[in-house]
Amino acid sequence: MDRKCASSVQDIITSKPPFGSRKVPFLTEDADVWSQNAWDHVAPPLDQDATILASLARQRAAPVPDDDKHKYNFKPAKHWDNFYKANASNFFKNRKWLHLEFPELVAAAELSAGHRTVVEVGCGAGNAIFPLLAQNRNPELHIHAFDYSSHAVKLVQHNPLYTAPPCGTITASVWDLSSTAPPPDLALRSADILVLVFVLSALHPSEWPRAISNIAQILKPGGLVLMRDYGRHDLTQLRFKAGRLLDENFYIRGDNTRVYFFELDELALLFTGSPAPPTTRVKTQSYESSGADEEDGGGGGGGGGDSGGGDSDERADAPGVPTATTTSSSSSSSSIPDLSPSNPSAPPGSRALPVDRASGADQSTHAIHPYLRDSAALGLAHPLFTIEQLGVDRRLLVNRKRQLKMYRVWMQGKFRRAGTGGSPLVAEPLSDATPP
Repeated sequence: MDRKCASSVQDIITSKPPFGSRKVPFLTEDADVWSQNAWDHVAPPLDQDATILASLARQRAAPVPDDDKHKYNFKPAKHWDNFYKANASNFFKNRKWLHLEFPELVAAAELSAGHRTVVEVGCGAGNAIFPLLAQNRNPELHIHAFDYSSHAVKLVQHNPLYTAPPCGTITASVWDLSSTAPPPDLALRSADILVLVFVLSALHPSEWPRAISNIAQILKPGGLVLMRDYGRHDLTQLRFKAGRLLDENFYIRGDNTRVYFFELDELALLFTGSPAPPTTRVKTQSYESSGADEEDGGGGGGGGGDSGGGDSDERADAPGVPTATTTSSSSSSSSIPDLSPSNPSAPPGSRALPVDRASGADQSTHAIHPYLRDSAALGLAHPLFTIEQLGVDRRLLVNRKRQLKMYRVWMQGKFRRAGTGGSPLVAEPLSDATPP
């Protein structure tokens, strides 16, 4: 079987999967679906709607009690510390799929690339940065890794590639993406690329605006965000049992870590202030996957694997869960200001979002989180980013022995920081020492 050779993401800006993403025939109704372990670009069948509605109704009938929500949302970093203490660096596989989905990282590591600063927020045990560092040939590549789990950062700092990088430099520090404190050892507006893999989903929705503000201030004008996260009605979401629903599409796992499942419009609103382009609703086509081992790594990444301490159904399969950044208060007197006007008003091009844009079964106000239905209420000085890629990676996993079909959904985006030169892009100038 031929190996995968390009991204598997169905970009909303295009009407077809990327050329070269598969070297094998289309999956058709007549094809033997049981002949492979996984198929890409497969939309769920019509009867999947009933499965989705039944799962959501069961979860909404028995949510997390209001009195218990605080303990999950207060200092969530401690739950990730416990996770990494229990699993060390053994739980996640290296994200070797990054070179397919994000070739910009490969380019930054080329000998002739020149000075490049790559930042990963939510680095976990280093499963994204270390494959990049191992293949780096650019002596001017500088990698900054951040996670709000102090134990995760210790795992990174004790890795042999960290203590003796073969080329370039690397630093790792504790930092919370939703904090008002600036990231340590990193100047604002200095990053060329910011990697955000399964991170936003670990944040409480109320923390999203601050996270986007911080991301925008870390990047240079023209800098690039490379993002991948969980998609709405992914198998992992549908498998959550009673007592796990914290908020709409926001859950608590058995190990007390949190996860949100996104719609494309939600990500577009966060980064640009406007909904995703209408082509979001283009029906995906069916392409065959190139092998079973791609679920965790090749072109997929993300999803799955129970972290321990919870029902295995909550993390559906192989490793690759979010690697942390969420809320925790900071005692630092220095702060990053919000990217918001002094007298917030609707930013140019923004509008209240209709609530009926969800695809699939959930045609309701639950499609877009309430925090995002009025983009002006976010307080962000949009447009902060432009969309270079925003798409869905759909995958049908097949258990041939048990004759089971399992539908995975991930969101992937590339967002370019708006603006040119050094002029401020918001109403108030930014500075490491400016109060929020």
